[in-house]
Amino acid sequence: MSDTITVYEKPTCTKCREMDRFLRDSNIDFTQVNYYLEPLSEKQLRELIKKMGIKPRELLRTSESIYRELGLGKKELTDDEIISLMVKHPDLMQRPIVERGDRAVLGRPTENVKALL
Repeated sequence: MSDTITVYEKPTCTKCREMDRFLRDSNIDFTQVNYYLEPLSEKQLRELIKKMGIKPRELLRTSESIYRELGLGKKELTDDEIISLMVKHPDLMQRPIVERGDRAVLGRPTENVKALL
């Protein structure tokens, strides 16, 4: 497994800042990717979801206004449609996502990342 840890984040997100602090306090080297400035491709997002071992719908942020505006809670969507929407609207993704080698976890709560360390 690669030792490189990558955190996909939105820097203004409280949970993302908690992850940053946790990793720095633990003296762990990591790379940060602001997926608003460096958008994830569908391929990248598919790989992350596969590494997390979850369904795309589990990564949706249902509390976001864009979720309600698009009526996503009322629609039956395929995994492909959900992934496409998350790429187009990054606010729909739970965050932070922490990746190490062939594994990834959702960093909510922060303790989830301990499985990668």
